[in-house]
Amino acid sequence: MSYFEVKNLYKDWGTSHIDFDMECDKGDMVCILGPSGIGKTTVLNIIAGLEKSDMRDGKKLSIFLDETQIDSFLPKDRKIGMVFQSGALFNNLNVVENVAYGLVSQGKNKSDAIKIASEYLHLFDLGGFDKRMPQTLSGGEKQRVALARTLIVQPKLVLLDEPFSALDSDLRKRMALQLKEWQKKLGFTAIMVTHDETEAQSIADKIIRLKKD
Repeated sequence: MSYFEVKNLYKDWGTSHIDFDMECDKGDMVCILGPSGIGKTTVLNIIAGLEKSDMRDGKKLSIFLDETQIDSFLPKDRKIGMVFQSGALFNNLNVVENVAYGLVSQGKNKSDAIKIASEYLHLFDLGGFDKRMPQTLSGGEKQRVALARTLIVQPKLVLLDEPFSALDSDLRKRMALQLKEWQKKLGFTAIMVTHDETEAQSIADKIIRLKKD
């Protein structure tokens, strides 16, 4: 069995539908490539447990992660991290508190979590940003904080929903290459959706193309 496997993911919107299967090995970077509106984000949301899959021909969705079937698990129990287009930082928390949030939520002492988060920020070239507020950050800085916040809890799978789409072209290219470097260094498994062929080609171990019917 592959490290991660999805079968019978199906969503019907009436005028269109998506029928999706995939598998990947541990440490892979998979890019789901396709035009806007085709259902890329829906695929991620179903994998994360934020949306439900429809039934097709009596076939039920199955999702396996690290030899555990997780499709019936609550989102918080799936050991999946997600990075959104906007970063979705908590504006009432400073940078180090944002990054430490997941550790605190898991029950770690707040002062210990803050210490670990402060050290972790250096991995993402954010040393000295501890006390900065999200409102003072650039788009690229916000996405690095979002990545750090997601990865510090060491999820078994990271889902990236066009995380660099709001950035200008040059910064987007740099961030994509940095993402690949961080993935090699930390060894995480990731699925990223994008509509940018060049971006996908530059970082993906595997590309899955979604096409309209």
